Amino acid sequence: MSTQKVAAWSHAEGFVAPTAEIEQARSRGEALGAMPVGAGVGALLQVLAAAIGAKAVMEIGTGAGVSGLWLLGGMPVDGVLTTIDLEAEHQYAARDAFAAAGIAHQRTRVITGRALDVLPRMTDGAYDLVVVDADKQEYPSYVEQAARLLRHGGTLVLTWSDAESDPANRDPQTRTLREVGRTLRERDDFVVALLPAGDGVLVAVKR
Repeated sequence: MSTQKVAAWSHAEGFVAPTAEIEQARSRGEALGAMPVGAGVGALLQVLAAAIGAKAVMEIGTGAGVSGLWLLGGMPVDGVLTTIDLEAEHQYAARDAFAAAGIAHQRTRVITGRALDVLPRMTDGAYDLVVVDADKQEYPSYVEQAARLLRHGGTLVLTWSDAESDPANRDPQTRTLREVGRTLRERDDFVVALLPAGDGVLVAVKR
């Protein structure tokens, strides 16, 4: 990558500044070991939520609430974020972050548990946006659940790994991501793009 392209990527990553509440949530997430999305990915999530007027958003992987705050920033005032995480401590941190940002409690539904146990109980076609930032080994199962949960025209977002771009990387996580990417590209019911934000973000719109 040329020096100019690296500079352009760096500029894009910091183009939209996070709020003070997001920065506070980021610090708490890092302390908990729940690594949050960066500003570039967060801004993308916010724009996608705003672009489709997402009133019902499903998030898999709450962390300390950083990505949730970005999403809520792009959602309409009556939009509801449902967010799932296995770690109760992460959920407590996220609730605090939402409260600190002045988010009305009825706009978030915070669920502690294993996502693959929770998702089958959710309603088919009820979500405008599904965001996955969780165990990448489970991405194939998350994609299948998202395909069921999303309405037609709804959007799936998967945080990626820059390791996937190197053909020499053949670890299990990278192989899983490659398979997920290939499968989504070949599906007739999704339109797909891989975007260079953060470590990569795969975006797929359900036809």
